[in-house]
Amino acid sequence: MARGRRESFLVFGSPAIEQAEIDEVVATLRSGWIGTGPRVARFEEAFAAYKGAGEAVALSSCTAALHVAMLVCGIGPGDEVITTPMTFAATANAIVHAGARPVFVDCDRDAMTIDPERVAAAVTRRTRAIVPVHFAGRPCAMAPLLDVARRHDLRIVEDCAHAIETYWNGTPSGLIGDVGCFSFYVTKNVVAAEGGMLLTRESELAARAKTLSLHGLTADAWSRFADQGHRHYEVVEPGFKYNLTDVHAAIAVHQLARVESNHARRAAIWARYQKAFAALPVRRPLEPARGTVHGYHLYTLLVDDGAPRSRDEVLAALGERRIGAGVHYTALHTHPYYARALGHVPGDFPNALDVGERTFSIPLSPKLTVEDVEDVVAAVCDALS
Repeated sequence: MARGRRESFLVFGSPAIEQAEIDEVVATLRSGWIGTGPRVARFEEAFAAYKGAGEAVALSSCTAALHVAMLVCGIGPGDEVITTPMTFAATANAIVHAGARPVFVDCDRDAMTIDPERVAAAVTRRTRAIVPVHFAGRPCAMAPLLDVARRHDLRIVEDCAHAIETYWNGTPSGLIGDVGCFSFYVTKNVVAAEGGMLLTRESELAARAKTLSLHGLTADAWSRFADQGHRHYEVVEPGFKYNLTDVHAAIAVHQLARVESNHARRAAIWARYQKAFAALPVRRPLEPARGTVHGYHLYTLLVDDGAPRSRDEVLAALGERRIGAGVHYTALHTHPYYARALGHVPGDFPNALDVGERTFSIPLSPKLTVEDVEDVVAAVCDALS
């Protein structure tokens, strides 16, 4: 194609930040309250309202939300939690931090989400929960997972880091199971620079999550130092420093206000990519399944065996054209810690292994201009034609 090397590097996942966020951050700094305070409460309320149900607890990251979710669901040493190796390290790390053992189940090669047919076979007397990962914005096949959870009295903790806008069978992500965990990292669909959210329909879980998020105190910083007067606190359990700040919430509240318009823009870019790459030697993402809403968080391609370049060569070619790209993900069971700690070899989960060796992700931010998108299309087509 005729387009050449860009003058400026196109950063993968660069967020669309508008004046509203900037003004809110400045107002926060001028207010004198930059820790956990009124803007965090406003963000929690707005997120729960966006989801239409449940109680939301803002945290410092999705990793923190996953860890806290394990604890409020009663998961601890000696327990097992089933999840997928086709995910970021935080999913399994949170299980380990709770003292439990991750039990990997292979992904579906096409959908890249956990294969529900393999989950039932992985349940043992030690199993306490399932952590499905809604990969790239696509919801997992939840019906069989819910059935397994009911039959074995298991908790379901949804990893919704990619899936803020996602729906399955009319139910929003995060409310399909018992607890949902969301990310507002800089590359995510709603950005806070750093941040996370725990969502649940169970008030008791939400209350304990809030306590655990700030050292196990009975009263958070806002209620202790607000103008209603000083309130003494008690430490009721050894919690963590997982609270979100008002500076981060100041960004996130305005990002959340534009979530639907940004979702529509990503959907349009995703559709452009689907059409542009139809004839290339790659496996494109599956179209959204009937009865679901896809979050369009990532656009991932799998390089075919017969392609003129390997996946890593394609990544290098995109870099030469100054196009940022990512890998989501190298299968988790192949990383040194999990291979050693769980005794896995690469071939244990062949679908996740194959995806991890072939996949690459290209920019899909609402910040992208038409010219940016066409630069990406041209670079990918030139690399693989």
